[in-house]
Amino acid sequence: MKLVFFSKTFKDKSIPDLVDAAHEFGFEGYDLCVRPGYAVNPENATSALPEAVKRLAADGFSVEMVTAPGDLVSPDHPWVEPLLGAMGESGIRLLKLGYAHYDPEREDYRHRVSEVRHALSLWEKLGERYGVKICYHTHSGMCLGLNCAALMHLVDGFDPKHIGAYIDPAHMLLNGEPFAFGVGMVREYLAIVALKDVLVSREPSGDEGKRRTRWVPAGEGCVPWSEVFAELARVGFDGPLTIHAEYQAETPEEHRAKLKPEVEYFRKKRDACAA
Repeated sequence: MKLVFFSKTFKDKSIPDLVDAAHEFGFEGYDLCVRPGYAVNPENATSALPEAVKRLAADGFSVEMVTAPGDLVSPDHPWVEPLLGAMGESGIRLLKLGYAHYDPEREDYRHRVSEVRHALSLWEKLGERYGVKICYHTHSGMCLGLNCAALMHLVDGFDPKHIGAYIDPAHMLLNGEPFAFGVGMVREYLAIVALKDVLVSREPSGDEGKRRTRWVPAGEGCVPWSEVFAELARVGFDGPLTIHAEYQAETPEEHRAKLKPEVEYFRKKRDACAA
């Protein structure tokens, strides 16, 4: 299980900057955010992605996966196949899609699931062509596939060589799904695990139905990380662990001060399970 960093919060960094950050914080590689405004983006990926992989590899760091724009669900964008081609050329085998949303007041659930499954059937063919596994993330809120149970409505029946599950212990917790229970459902498809922690508390009295959530450094929230890593080790998971570090910080310096201990926290949890 390789500890990689999701570069969403590094939008202003060049590829040499990412190399420096990997050295500084102890990342073992990257979950590269390929979105508009980033060093590698959908418009320049054909040339920039292979070059980024080579530059990072020169210092011993890999690009384990690419995270696409958050609205990418259907593969009808003109840059999708060039991106997949660049990924295949560079040896990057995992692509995270965006999110399909659901409005229960305006949409039929089964119809929305059918729409996304149709899109995934097209992605499956592209994934096979380019040697890339297309992965969908369990994100809480009004998203299809918001936990492992719902994700199986989307991916069940597809070839796990080409369609994968990207699970997130924090979002699973927010949706009331025990981690081992969820892993049991998606195990055949399990490809990526997100690492971020969330603190959950109740709103003041008088608002009983509501809760307050806050993203925090690992170990300060409610995710039972020892159980998470023990279960991943038990099922033999060997894919990337992608650190998100999306907690609030007043300054870049404060974020940096929180990030390095968090990486070490996750390294110790992982290594303890491998011992």
